[in-house]
Amino acid sequence: MKNSISISADVEIFKNVSSPWIYVPVPAEYSEMLSDLADRGLIPVKVTLGASSWNTSMMPMGDGTHFIPLSKKIRTKESISVGDHVILDFTPR
Repeated sequence: MKNSISISADVEIFKNVSSPWIYVPVPAEYSEMLSDLADRGLIPVKVTLGASSWNTSMMPMGDGTHFIPLSKKIRTKESISVGDHVILDFTPR
């Protein structure tokens, strides 16, 4: 499957960790759909958000779903903050 997937979600943060991760949650249906591509729970994807594109991995939440981390570089470039609603496209690599 190489078709792009588009999700619309709020940007969230893991609060109870020493180094908080800021991310976009991936709906369970896509975690299930792409589970055959997982290596140790990670699913390699190419992400596009606004004018930015980068390679990363969907990371496991621990409950069968995944999230896509948003680096500070991307958040700054795209003027994104926790709580913002974004539309993010990703393609399995």
